[in-house]
Amino acid sequence: MHVQLAAVFQETDFGNEAREILGKCVHCGFCTATCPTYQLLGDELDGPRGRIYLIKEFLESGRCGEATQVHLDRCLTCRSCETTCPSGVSYGRLLEISRPKVSEACPRALPDRVARWMLRHLMLGPWFKPLFKLGRTFRYVMPRALARHIPTVRPAGRRPKNTSGRKVLMLEGCVQPAMAPQINAAASRVLETLGVQVVPAENAGCCGAIDLHLGAEQKALQSIRRNIDAWWPQIDNGAEAIVMTASGCGVTVKDYGKLLKKDPRYAEKARRVSELTLDLCEFIRPEEIKKSRALDGLRVAFHSPCTLQHGQKISGKVESILEACGATLVATQAKHLCCGAAGTYSVLQPELSSALLKRKVGALTGERPDIIATANIGCLAHIGSESKTPVHHWIELLDPDRVS
Repeated sequence: MHVQLAAVFQETDFGNEAREILGKCVHCGFCTATCPTYQLLGDELDGPRGRIYLIKEFLESGRCGEATQVHLDRCLTCRSCETTCPSGVSYGRLLEISRPKVSEACPRALPDRVARWMLRHLMLGPWFKPLFKLGRTFRYVMPRALARHIPTVRPAGRRPKNTSGRKVLMLEGCVQPAMAPQINAAASRVLETLGVQVVPAENAGCCGAIDLHLGAEQKALQSIRRNIDAWWPQIDNGAEAIVMTASGCGVTVKDYGKLLKKDPRYAEKARRVSELTLDLCEFIRPEEIKKSRALDGLRVAFHSPCTLQHGQKISGKVESILEACGATLVATQAKHLCCGAAGTYSVLQPELSSALLKRKVGALTGERPDIIATANIGCLAHIGSESKTPVHHWIELLDPDRVS
């Protein structure tokens, strides 16, 4: 696809990067077949190819209207289209860099700006934990549309305190410590059985994904630099990996090297951090734990988050681990489709998100599993808000404190 940049975008990093990405698109339309919003709405402009045309028009004219913003906002950035694309178009990155520019050219209405500001500051700031706790207290008197975003919190349990053996870092994240503290605790206990210690990095926080998705790139880069600074002493001290229990964080941290490639102070460190970052299912090998057979007889439906299967291109690893522990993986439908969580999407696009959620729960529960397992806190909370079948992070099923 040829793009003639408008004068305002010529010789800019945004213009050059967007043009390079668009140059790979051959208009084939394979992406529309796997796009969740196109399947729901049937509108070309609510599929990747249509959104690409809108961005191309914006790049060539320097102008856009509210319709462009609406159609870009409806995108989940699930990146299912990237898995389908035969030409390797980095559609997710294109959306990431285009949305802020579209918002500059077509300013959002005040209520929309306020909603996005609140999401960024309440989810990422020190207020999230006490507000979440308050929400849990009053959950049962809230409207369902609000209450469904507040999951039941399970106890975290003990955190291992061993000080020898192999060492890894583990990102705590921004919302997971409040919403699902049991996930990282369970991961630490499983790693303990493998002779691996999780060392703390107290100043590490949000991976930057929420700011990136909401168009606040500079704030995201601040978070990224803070995490690198927090992790670096332990990396120097021999930490062999940065293990991610939330695939949504993992896909972002693996991009640190790209996001800071032009930063002379952080480029090399960011590249190293990305190299060390592994999803938990990449770090744990099935042959290391297959002796336990801890899940014999348990029927599990696994939901692979978009950030795992499409973003990180990881398929089959969690399933292999669960099967090695004795679980029976039940058949599910439309595995490639998003559940509708997509970070803040479920708040900003509630109708589309709800429709996708109902489809996903139906697809996961058709064979009557005992448990639904997933690999990302957003998917866990979102699916759990609709499903009568219990939803857990897959590592919880392997927790030695659970099965002993």
